[in-house]
Amino acid sequence: MNNMVTLTIDGKSIQAESGRNLVTVAKEHGIYIPTLCYFRNLHPLGTCRICTVNVNGRDTTGCTVKVAEGMNIEVNTPELLDNRKAIIEMLYAEGNHFCPSCEKSGNCDMQNLGYDMGITVTRYPHVFSDKKVDFTPKRMIMESNRCILCKRCVEEVKTPDGKDVFSFVQRGVKTRVHIDYEQEEKLSESEAIRAMNLCPVGAILVKGMIQEQPFGERKYDLLGKDIKPVVHNQAIQKGPDEKFIVATTSLAGCFGCHMSLLDIDTELLDIVEIAEFNKSPLTDIKNFTKRCHIGLIEGGCSNSENVHVLQEFRKKCDILVAFGECAIMGGIPAMRNFVPLEECLEEAYLNGVTTEIGADVVPGHEDIPKMLNNVYPCNEVVKIDYYIPGCPPSAQHIWKVVKSILLGEEFSIAHDEFKYD
Repeated sequence: MNNMVTLTIDGKSIQAESGRNLVTVAKEHGIYIPTLCYFRNLHPLGTCRICTVNVNGRDTTGCTVKVAEGMNIEVNTPELLDNRKAIIEMLYAEGNHFCPSCEKSGNCDMQNLGYDMGITVTRYPHVFSDKKVDFTPKRMIMESNRCILCKRCVEEVKTPDGKDVFSFVQRGVKTRVHIDYEQEEKLSESEAIRAMNLCPVGAILVKGMIQEQPFGERKYDLLGKDIKPVVHNQAIQKGPDEKFIVATTSLAGCFGCHMSLLDIDTELLDIVEIAEFNKSPLTDIKNFTKRCHIGLIEGGCSNSENVHVLQEFRKKCDILVAFGECAIMGGIPAMRNFVPLEECLEEAYLNGVTTEIGADVVPGHEDIPKMLNNVYPCNEVVKIDYYIPGCPPSAQHIWKVVKSILLGEEFSIAHDEFKYD
């Protein structure tokens, strides 16, 4: 007992053995410190900064702290919570984290942290940098666009004779993880799968080992906490006999979110009792005929017409809601951002297979909307007031959010509703 020390975490007095890891000690006493690079039995790395805490007035990485007598530790202050949230948002903005198309979705540590922190959109513009995707190794694929440089694989994955399989190459913003092809061949199938599971994102994949898992059977589907978004507005003022005016549109997307809107089935009859649809593909009204209380936007901005429509919605709607991953983070359409626009057009119109003679031309006419260099999330074009993530979000999720916003009421989103994929 002589090695026991007393410390304080968020005002809670705790006794622990001196020199033990803070993250582990906190967990044992019911205090959660989120981590990405930290891994059991692995020497603390302190690379991701998600676990930043305040120790005796100084911010530091929690995974590298060893508890000592008299420590005063803060974990969940508003500033620390926002810093962690900002770090996850930056990782989303910097990398190819399109959850609907990612093999690791539902089993991704970073995605789960995004859920727990209630992240619906990143406050930073997406970079869409094009990094190397390495298909050369015998068993693995290294998707550098998703890598967060946590260093887990570099430190933990070894061959049976103790050789490194992964290493950092280059420096600064060009740093990436490289696979030693010769050493990678020495790994057994189970060791390769372990490396894939060790990665907290979807950067390390094993060829032929990606299997779809339904919702409810993935690692994080049943874990996590409910989200309580903040309703910024008071209840919308209208006459007692007046209905709420709703507008919707679909930009660069698959129209799946609009189909989800209709999945509310017979409850749609309850909706039309309090709401009237104006400009929307659901009514086939082409132009705004009146000002709308709320506008729902599906899809991102891929061409000049998308931008024009989005700007019109911002002008004509009091509240603008982006729903679905394409509207919020670009989604599947934004995957073209990693390929030059000219190359995309050439592949589609010049190199693609066609049965029509003379069709091998890139169309160009003043009536055809001009393609943008990238597909942009809606909030990078206009101000968006609320976000409903999902691919697509469920009808119940969508209408719960919309009705709560219109009525100015607080609401919560269950963990199993709050999805990016």
